Amino acid sequence: MAGSPAQAANLVNGEKLFNANCAACHMGGNNVILANKTLKKEALEKYEMASLDAIKHQVAKGKNAMPAFGGRLSAEQIEDVATYVLEQSQQGW
Repeated sequence: MAGSPAQAANLVNGEKLFNANCAACHMGGNNVILANKTLKKEALEKYEMASLDAIKHQVAKGKNAMPAFGGRLSAEQIEDVATYVLEQSQQGW
């Protein structure tokens, strides 16, 4: 089995949140602003972003051109979207 129902629900919600909030700049794990700083596994590892905590921090606080979503998304929503991003990076987008 691919995971628990709770985990699956989080990934489904994470995908919806990603599509609504992140896909404009990060469609398919890419980055339209800084082309080398993608959400793909190799880039996440290179820039020390390949952990759930690092991704959650980036989503909540933002950095450089990326806005902070901490005021727009709940902690649970940030967890869901970060889990989705990490899962997708490990699967090759």
